[in-house]
Amino acid sequence: MFRVAIPNKGSLSMAATQMLQEAGYKTRKSDRQLVLQDLDNEIEFFYLRPRDIAVYVGTGTLDVGITGLDLLLDSAELGEDVDAQLVQNLGFAASAFHFAVPDKDFGVKYKTISDLQGMRIATSYPNLTAKHLYKYNITPRQIVRLDGAVESSIQLGVADAIADVVSTGTTLRQVGLSILGDPILNSEAVLIRSPKVPENNEHLHILNQRLLGVITAHEYVMMNFDIETDLLPATKKIAPGFKNPTVSELFGKVNSKKWSAVGVMVEKKDMNKIMDQLYKIGARAIIVTEILASRL
Repeated sequence: MFRVAIPNKGSLSMAATQMLQEAGYKTRKSDRQLVLQDLDNEIEFFYLRPRDIAVYVGTGTLDVGITGLDLLLDSAELGEDVDAQLVQNLGFAASAFHFAVPDKDFGVKYKTISDLQGMRIATSYPNLTAKHLYKYNITPRQIVRLDGAVESSIQLGVADAIADVVSTGTTLRQVGLSILGDPILNSEAVLIRSPKVPENNEHLHILNQRLLGVITAHEYVMMNFDIETDLLPATKKIAPGFKNPTVSELFGKVNSKKWSAVGVMVEKKDMNKIMDQLYKIGARAIIVTEILASRL
């Protein structure tokens, strides 16, 4: 059985579970279920803390896993025994890792990250934080490791600043904090593999292709339309498709003109603009349908 680690809670867990379900895998029915066997696909899923997944996969205990890029990079600083390999970005759970400081002046004016020199910094990512500070020749007085509620550490007197994952910034504003400087790291969910699992492993290849198929289905739609055959070159400039459009000649003529039916993949975010442009040059019967799955 191919052994796969899945986040057991939080936004990573919900999105990963949804993606696996769309990719044709069994998913657990209860949050209390820690292990699930999918015999049809010869896979066994282990539901673990997101922070632990890179460690289990990196040491070869499990074959692959889904976790955050920030957690993968933080675990990479643990030592040679933890060596999880990035396989693919998965396009969900996007976030940014930032320093944040008090809005109000508590005797220190924070303008740049250089002002963190000699300060206490609370974080759930001590390795990433230390590495970033070292790059800028900043030596903090202390890096305070916390497993959660990092935003409260300044108010509670544990730290002078924090380094934490920020999605919308709402939580920071609620406790009187603001972002300092550029992102330390932009993160998202990733698929990782054990160093013991080769890149050409069949189970890994199938899993990766299925997940990529789901990503494509989320980002693209199928667009079908009719157009005068003589205008086909102009439509290809507007909607070239993944490789080339599929074109079929329509039966008969319309006003002595030959017409063709065209099917093409387009990015979902651009579909309305593309429809407008196609209609303007003469395309008609333009229909858009969702893609449920794909292999490209």
